[in-house]
Amino acid sequence: MDYRTFIVSDHKVMLGKPVIKGTRLSVELILRKLGEGATINDLTQMYPGLNQESVQAVLQYAAELVANEESLETAS
Repeated sequence: MDYRTFIVSDHKVMLGKPVIKGTRLSVELILRKLGEGATINDLTQMYPGLNQESVQAVLQYAAELVANEESLETAS
């Protein structure tokens, strides 16, 4: 799956934050909800604009961002 099929960024929508295509649901919101313990099923029930594939696309997008970041160094 290519996350670009599900995630778009447009300066006219949510100030250019990445969102699920056709919605105003940001990638950040979905990641925060998952981090708080929500399941994919929970999210698809709470937000009708989501489906399992779009949530998986969010995870792939996040993984891609992390893979391209420089590693964090522990402050001494």
